[in-house]
Order: sequence, then structure tokens, then C-alpha cells
Amino acid sequence: MFLLARVLLAGLLLAAIAPLHATAPGRILIVVSGEGRDQGKTRPGYEFDELSQAWLIFKANGFAIDIASPQGGAVEADTYNPQEPFNAALLADADAMRVLADTRRTADVKATDYAAIYVVGGKGAMFDLPRDPALRTLLADAYGHGAVIGAVCHGPAALADVRLRDGTPLVQGRTLTGFSNEEEALFGKRWTKEFPWLLEDRLRERGARWQEAPLMMPKVVVDGRLVTGQNPYSTPGVAEAIVGATGRTPVARKPWRDELTMALAAQAREGRAQDVADALAKDTTRYHVDLLGLLGYYQAQAATGDDEVRHALQLMQLAMPYMAQPELKLGAAEAHLRLGERDRARALVQQVLAATPDMAEARALLHRIDG
Repeated sequence: MFLLARVLLAGLLLAAIAPLHATAPGRILIVVSGEGRDQGKTRPGYEFDELSQAWLIFKANGFAIDIASPQGGAVEADTYNPQEPFNAALLADADAMRVLADTRRTADVKATDYAAIYVVGGKGAMFDLPRDPALRTLLADAYGHGAVIGAVCHGPAALADVRLRDGTPLVQGRTLTGFSNEEEALFGKRWTKEFPWLLEDRLRERGARWQEAPLMMPKVVVDGRLVTGQNPYSTPGVAEAIVGATGRTPVARKPWRDELTMALAAQAREGRAQDVADALAKDTTRYHVDLLGLLGYYQAQAATGDDEVRHALQLMQLAMPYMAQPELKLGAAEAHLRLGERDRARALVQQVLAATPDMAEARALLHRIDG
């Protein structure tokens, strides 16, 4: 009798200290845009890389995974490289492909079924996700029931108009990130004019405490059960942060090439350019060297001060021995010119013209240097 009383008392105490609303501990919902058409050519969709990397990380950490979209059914990603290891792995997963071919409607999903909801980015997310009332309700209910909410790149657009039970915006007073205005200015030109608003502007208007890294550098922000990432290169960090926020310790894994390459870019910004050069010379196959060069090229375009120009130029210089594209040398020449280093700029342009004498862009830049 005494033993039975103790068991009953223990049960009552556990019920008293347990969360009022429990979430399913082993299942994650991934939300993608259903806007895409023709691989993003006639209408933007979701980013396959942001889906595949997160899926693999969630699966490796023991989660069951569902995928939902506003209308349900098949959804189309923007153009992607199927040879990237993370994409190839997902494409080879027959179960994943079946789920992706017939996504659930957000209106048919129960918030209490999931420990976390992860919203994939892509420019399509700016169109159908914010205007989906079922998704807004789902995200609010899931957060209210103790679930983790994560989003990457343009995915935080789905959070912009979510309101909690007391009417306050989900993002109000929360520290977060997403695709920045600076990144939009360089990479969103085709569709930006059709966006209902710019993501950064809208989230700031809703009271979010915005953070961002330099252009296209990975950044993950964790504010309690809200996890956001700035751009596609933030995806692995977001996925692992979501796993951690559910109470699990992410399993160790081998980083992908893009992650290793972005780590090199971060080292260069920290003043460790020689370490980066040594790593590339030792084994370039471990890295996506073109990504390093393009990162420098576009960061130079966005740079507003000499220090940022120098950081960008350094990335281009590190990649140049492994990249034959003349545009990279012209980008570096332009950076030298902005820094007042005309002789270095001229030398690079002359190298380009020696190989491609009719390149109008190179001739125009040489005229500016000597003008």
C-alpha cells in the first residue's frame, strides 16, 4: 500500500513539473515553398541545398522527418548541383524522395506532432510562405507548445507575420538573422521588385534585433527556441543548432566542402592568410576554391571601405592560382584600383589582355586605370 502511494505520488509530481504542452520528441517538420516553376526560371522556388543538408543532419541525429508546403503535393527547387555530395545523398534516398514528391499541406499538419519546424529558404519563400495563414498558425502553435522554430536564408519570411497567443509578433524583441539587404542587392535583382517587402526591413519593423555577418559569410543566431541562419552557407549550423535546441547533442560528422571553404574565408579575415594558402597548396580537392574566389569577387562589389576591399582582394588572391577565369583577375584589378594601387591593377589587366586581347571589359578597365 505504501509502495503504491509512493508510485502515485511520483506520478503526480512528474505531471506537475512536465510542460503543459508536450511536443513529439523524435520528429521534425521541414517547410518548403511551393512557388517554384521551371527550376526557378519562370518562378522562384526553394533551395535544394538548404533542404538536403538539413535533412541529412536531422536524419543522422535520429529524427523522423516530414515535409510540408502551403498547397501540398510536389514542389520544385531552383537550379542546383546534383553532384554535390549532400544533394546526391538525398537524391539517392528513396524514402526522402517519396516524401518530397508528395509534401503535406500546412493546413493538414498538427503542431504537437513535432519537436521542431525548419523553414527552408529560396526566393520562393518570400511569396507563398508569408501569405499562408495555416503556416502562421502552425508556427505559432508549435512555438507555444514548446517546439523549436528554425529558418534559414529567406526562410525567416515565414516568421514575419506570426503572432503568439497574446498577439505579440513571434520575432518581437528576438535576436535573429536572415538574407540581408546587402545580399539582396547583389543576388536578388531579378525577383526583388516583386517581393512584398525586403526580409531584413520587415523583420526589423516587427521588432526583431537583427544581426548579420559580412556578405555571404555563414551566421547562425540562437535565441532560446528560435534558430535562424543568414544565407545558404549557414544551413549546416542552423540544422545542428536546431538539434541542440531540442535537447540532443549533434553527432560528429565530416564537414562538406563548402563548410571547409567558408572556414578558410573566416581564417583569412582573422589575418591567417598564410594558413589558408598552405591548406590550399596541400590539398585543393578538399575545398571549393571557386567559391572562395567568387566570395571575394562579390564582397569587393559590396565593400564600402578600404578594409573590406582588402579582405575581398585577399580572398581573390588566394583563389587566383587555382582559377583561370579572367573575370577574377579583373575583379582583383578593380580592388587594387580602389585602393590606389594602379601599377598592380594595370599588371593584372595586362595579363588578361595578353590571353584575351579582345575582352572589352579588360580594355575598359585599363582605360580607367591609365585615364
